Amino acid sequence: MTKSPNVWVLGGYQTDFARNFHREGKDFADLATEVVDGTLAAAGLDAEEVGVVHVGNAFGQLFAGQGQLGAMPATVNPGLWGTPSSRHEAACASGSIAVLAAMADLRAGNYDTALVVGIELEKTVSGDQAAHHLGAAAWAGHEGEDATFMWPYMFSQVADEYDRRYGIDQAHLSRIAEINFANAKLNPNAQTRGWDVPDLGPAGDPALNPQIDGRVRRFDCSQVTDGGSGIVLVSDAFLVRHPDLRPMARIAGWGHQTVGLGLQQKLDHSADQPYVMPHLRRAVLDAFDRAQIGLDDLDALETHDCFTPSEYIAIDHIGLTEPGESWKAIENGDIEIGGRLPINPSGGLIGGGHPVGASGIRMVLDATKQVTGTAGGYQVDGADTVGTLNFGGSTATTVSFVVTAN
Repeated sequence: MTKSPNVWVLGGYQTDFARNFHREGKDFADLATEVVDGTLAAAGLDAEEVGVVHVGNAFGQLFAGQGQLGAMPATVNPGLWGTPSSRHEAACASGSIAVLAAMADLRAGNYDTALVVGIELEKTVSGDQAAHHLGAAAWAGHEGEDATFMWPYMFSQVADEYDRRYGIDQAHLSRIAEINFANAKLNPNAQTRGWDVPDLGPAGDPALNPQIDGRVRRFDCSQVTDGGSGIVLVSDAFLVRHPDLRPMARIAGWGHQTVGLGLQQKLDHSADQPYVMPHLRRAVLDAFDRAQIGLDDLDALETHDCFTPSEYIAIDHIGLTEPGESWKAIENGDIEIGGRLPINPSGGLIGGGHPVGASGIRMVLDATKQVTGTAGGYQVDGADTVGTLNFGGSTATTVSFVVTAN
């Protein structure tokens, strides 16, 4: 693939994902204020220097009755008044799509600086109502109509497909959750850092980790989360004009694949192929190709563990094992901090939290922290190349990035 102009991460910010903004009496304006101001401060940039804004948000209308969120940054920061801005929705990949849009603007030379923010409020309603709202990312009226909780139901079906093709052991799914909850305790912004998680292994009490739908149990699930994250992206031209500003990292590669909404569509499409979700693998390989790296060059991965089966997919689809053999990397400790390829050292979505529209941006920010040695307690030693894998719905929209130290 042709090498694209450089896109650099100048700085970024994340809210504390353990917070409940609704309980604090705060709304999207309060969340946007914190994320916008925090991101600009981290980047050392004034709002007036931002060329374009891209906002990731999936469910603003449903959870808070608020649309038109592209206008929210200018609503809360007068320095962004008149700055072009737009909102991007691709379910759980909304933040990554916002990053891609900002990168396209910079590579095309339309602007030299882009503010990318992801904001999501999900604790405005009951858990049952939240599950109903989140179900809008499936193929409405065509799947999951008998499901009580749409996404546990859907990813249980993904695990069932693995079981049909290769076999799968619940103990390996539980181990993914254990690792991510343990990593989250090292992350001061993780939603579950203070949780007392019971034993999830074979000796664990099923009453403490009850079945939600099919194979998916309580602690196999990511969290309903309020929060936001932001990054400032800049071009080479901007850095030439501002030699005093030093970027943190470079987005060296990206991959983006979109397929149909329906889960069964995807499974039927891949029925005769070794990978359960081959488009996901293509997105990862595209990112690797653009970054001119291979899997062995990767030092860590932030991936989309909305449920443990979704991380199970990531393990073999990035090439850490052969198709259907993700369990080998789990048993060998390969995905743990200190292993061959640490996955979700931040705690991921299960341990760290999942404000839907912000997760893709948060992954890029955590990758940036890793390659700059600023991840604190969850730092992977010697990391200088880190990947992300973020998807929306049942992988309908899949985005992967490679972030490097230079």
